[in-house]
Amino acid sequence: MPLLRAEAELRWLPPSSTDLEIDGLPWFSRNDGEFFRLPAASQETFPAPVWNLAKSPSGARVRLRTDATTLAIRLEYPRPPSMANMHAFGQTGVDLYADGMYRGTAIADKEAKPGKIYEHVYFSAQPRLWREAAIYLSLYMPVKVIGIGVDRDAHFQKAASFAISKPVVFYGTSITQGGCASRPGMSYQAIVGRMLNIDFVNLGFSGNGKGEPEVAKAVSGIDASCFVLDFAQNNATVASLREVYGPFLDSLRKARPETPILAITPIYSAREASGGTEHEGMREHIRQVVSQRIGAGDSRLQIVEGTDLLGPARSDGLVDGTHPNDLGFQWMAEGLAPRLRRMLAL
Repeated sequence: MPLLRAEAELRWLPPSSTDLEIDGLPWFSRNDGEFFRLPAASQETFPAPVWNLAKSPSGARVRLRTDATTLAIRLEYPRPPSMANMHAFGQTGVDLYADGMYRGTAIADKEAKPGKIYEHVYFSAQPRLWREAAIYLSLYMPVKVIGIGVDRDAHFQKAASFAISKPVVFYGTSITQGGCASRPGMSYQAIVGRMLNIDFVNLGFSGNGKGEPEVAKAVSGIDASCFVLDFAQNNATVASLREVYGPFLDSLRKARPETPILAITPIYSAREASGGTEHEGMREHIRQVVSQRIGAGDSRLQIVEGTDLLGPARSDGLVDGTHPNDLGFQWMAEGLAPRLRRMLAL
């Protein structure tokens, strides 16, 4: 893909600019401007693969309200896209939505490396109208946002408020992180966020959503409107899931006794057709843990069956037999949005 050079007369705003709002990164102010999804001060307490994945800013957004006639972005990537089941747009893409409508994606190419700066113009020579812009950062690449470019006469106002002040926090696996959306605006959290006008935090860690106590502590440290637990499959067995699922809920409840929690059981995997997973056993364990807690009086805990979101009849919604494609994520979002709307009293 040829690089698109931004107009020389643009004014470039750094991510720290007060005209920009950074959402989806609870520790942004404490991470020295880095787009990490976990607190850098606690880096040594997390499993190394989790910390490495936390450098990819899935779910992070740069929001602004502007009357700019031109909007562009400067980015730096550490390496080229290389994933087998996600192309460059899905792995490295940085999407612009303006007034809720998709406008374009900046990506890395095969020449990406430290020090190589990409400039992508999302739109130019447009009427000077007020627009709500949301820039969704990459799902599976530690992109560095150097600046947001606007024409020199652009003005800014505070970005529109969300329907509820606190974010919904999602914890889980590669599916949670966004594999295999075609671009970041198509993860199920991003779709739900637009449906309900809510902020969200994505703490999905590909292959590493295992429910470790150190990660549970970090998740429970966020002042959330709701926690959505979408983890199970990264545990090798039902027995290993039993060791972490209840304790993870314990950690959340101890820190956040009044915050709603929604537990999702595993969505369908095509490997189940040949008996190749322990997913049904994992679903049953989650049902047992949740039902016992509800029976003991936890009225703010609910469960949704993953197969109601994406089940065997919806296998066209899968890539590689396991991860949702855009269709699958749309189905998941459509199933989750009504539940979250009720839980959050929207």
